[in-house]
Amino acid sequence: MSDLQTQQYLFDVQGYLVIEDVLDSDEVAELNQRIDDQELPIPGKVQRFGSAPDGAGFLQWGKSFCNLLDHPKIMEVLRFRLGDCFRLDRIYGMYMREGMPRGGLHADYGASSPTSNAKEGEYYAFRDTEITNGFVVVTWNLADTGPEYGGFCCISGSHKSNYRLPREIAAAPEQSSCVTIPNAPAGSAILFSEALTHGTAAWNGKHQRRSLLYKYCVSHMAWTSRRVAQPEGIELTERQQILFREPADPYRHFPSLF
Repeated sequence: MSDLQTQQYLFDVQGYLVIEDVLDSDEVAELNQRIDDQELPIPGKVQRFGSAPDGAGFLQWGKSFCNLLDHPKIMEVLRFRLGDCFRLDRIYGMYMREGMPRGGLHADYGASSPTSNAKEGEYYAFRDTEITNGFVVVTWNLADTGPEYGGFCCISGSHKSNYRLPREIAAAPEQSSCVTIPNAPAGSAILFSEALTHGTAAWNGKHQRRSLLYKYCVSHMAWTSRRVAQPEGIELTERQQILFREPADPYRHFPSLF
């Protein structure tokens, strides 16, 4: 899928977008090798690795991780949702082995967010002071994911919902026809709004799931008071350095990335 208008439409309607073949097999192999070099524990209770804010996270493991920060195949798509001025807010990796259970469905913004006052079954009107968008995640898949294996799952279009997620869907998403596990082979990128109801499906693949999550937000917003640090000893481009800036008003105090 390369037509920007089609990508814009699908991202707006679905709340997520899968872009295949962003990374070639050599790039995927290099990233996986650098992760192998870290000698991480076998995935179990802990499914995350290389998290930040808390230093530079996995960005410190090599320039190939930093090259994903502003990969040309994702920047125009991020621009759809975040405009010209946005920043890197958080990063972490996820890995799973066969038999690991699903995670819970959730949304960080919108009617189903933890801070929402929406009541089950009642229409919810958003107040002007509430955040309903502004955060987008780019998940880089370093292994095949999809209905056969597991991985990222979501309820398409739920980022626009004015109703809280019903308990029966939250309790058994694997039995709900509205929950989608999109095909996303190794080398693909999944972009999704944090307002989308999403989660992690149980992992049934014989191979290990490996994904790198880069979380971006509009320039004047932040998830936490802590910041992702720039990696030491790795040269970043001018645009990549902008992504590490402190939150600030777009254009006046935070420059355009474009």
